[in-house]
Amino acid sequence: MDLQQTPALNFDSAASATAHDRIVETSIPSRLDALPWSGFHTRVVLALGITWILDGLEVTLAGALSGALKQSTTLHFSNLDLGFANSAYLAGAVLGALGFGWLTDRIGRKKLFFITLAVYLSATAATALSWNIASYALFRFLTGAGIGGEYTAINSTIQELVPARYRGWTDLVINGSFWIGAAMGAVSAIILLDPAVIGPDLGWRLAYLIGATIGLVVLFMRMWIPESPRWLMIHGRPDEAHAIVDDIERSVIGHQQGGTAFAKIRLKMRHHTPLGEVVHTLFTVYRQRALVGLVLMSAQAFFYNAIFFTFALVLTDFYGISADGVGWYILPFAAGNFLGPLLLGRFFDTLGRRTMIVLTYGLSGLLLAISGYLFAIGALSARGQTIAWMVIFFFASPAASAAYLTVSETFPLEVRALAIAVFYAIGTGIGGVVGPALFGALIDTGSRTSVFAGYLLGSALMIAAAIVAGRYAVAAERKSLEQIARPLAFME
Repeated sequence: MDLQQTPALNFDSAASATAHDRIVETSIPSRLDALPWSGFHTRVVLALGITWILDGLEVTLAGALSGALKQSTTLHFSNLDLGFANSAYLAGAVLGALGFGWLTDRIGRKKLFFITLAVYLSATAATALSWNIASYALFRFLTGAGIGGEYTAINSTIQELVPARYRGWTDLVINGSFWIGAAMGAVSAIILLDPAVIGPDLGWRLAYLIGATIGLVVLFMRMWIPESPRWLMIHGRPDEAHAIVDDIERSVIGHQQGGTAFAKIRLKMRHHTPLGEVVHTLFTVYRQRALVGLVLMSAQAFFYNAIFFTFALVLTDFYGISADGVGWYILPFAAGNFLGPLLLGRFFDTLGRRTMIVLTYGLSGLLLAISGYLFAIGALSARGQTIAWMVIFFFASPAASAAYLTVSETFPLEVRALAIAVFYAIGTGIGGVVGPALFGALIDTGSRTSVFAGYLLGSALMIAAAIVAGRYAVAAERKSLEQIARPLAFME
């Protein structure tokens, strides 16, 4: 048997021991990492990874519908209103990630799957009923809270269920699936904003209802996803963790992996991890990794959110593209973003994390500076601008995904979800919330030079992140999570 329970070494009182006073010796991590890729892993990726498709749908709709929201007889938003609403969405994502991230580490991954998705569903449906900028911004805030919470619970679980040798590529492709949602949003906008089909005033409302409908389907897909055995083994439920791993093995290879000698670790079970210990772990014990996570998340958040949230505004205000035609330009842009992680993701597991992070961040920043200059001097058409962005984000997309991969695999299990939340929140707060509002204001000036200055800022942040990663990033490729960062409950 892989789980051997022994009495705790010390007790503070003569009271009888509970499950949380015991030490467990387990081979669960090594058993999970030894499994080949299977239908089980594919189903996990589909059921949980669809979060990024929903986020891509949401963000794209917000951008593609901006022209319709400005033209709406009910709302009649300005560029500043749109920037404010987009920043509200990101602010909600920040607070949702923090709150739900704390709960994910405390009460488990699986419960949060449903709570965060329910928040997303309700808020997205409500967005379709918005009547002014205040209501629209509020509902976008709540939608962001649901999505932010999804990031923490889903990233944690995928990291803990996927075998180590596939973890980098899998994480990048899942995060890259954001752009499948972006393509869906673009196509939806093309159809729903076409005056000959529905028209902009009703079309933007129906567009948001699409996201809610997709989310409802996902609720049923998640019913069979198990709780993370890694989380269970620390939180006083080793027998349940063992049973889940047995079931996974039977599903993957038809029998339990009992015949192989697996490495074991000894853990002292606990109810939860106090916030003080979380803070000490993140910012004292792992302060170098915290620096890397903060820099990577901040740079990619500003780079992505500032540019993509205002994508449609640049096309409509500087290139004269009609609001109902923006979707056609988003499709190739989305293709480049998805192909980047799909084609480059394998190299994060072979060439290594540090090499690929430096390469993708550095190239993204350099290419943005070049294309920004061409935009400033008027050398690009709408098609040329789209091709330039397509090439840039072929590298920027795996770079951004690598930021999530880094913060989700380089900290101990007990604080993993909250670590994702903290760095997502700080990074998005610094780079994401400010970005859309700043670029909205720059675009409102009507000056290409002003917008170019914003592009240069994004470029500088990405290049700086590449430099930091080259110096401090962890070589986590093909290593077990416990080898990268030992659990806080680890016992010698």
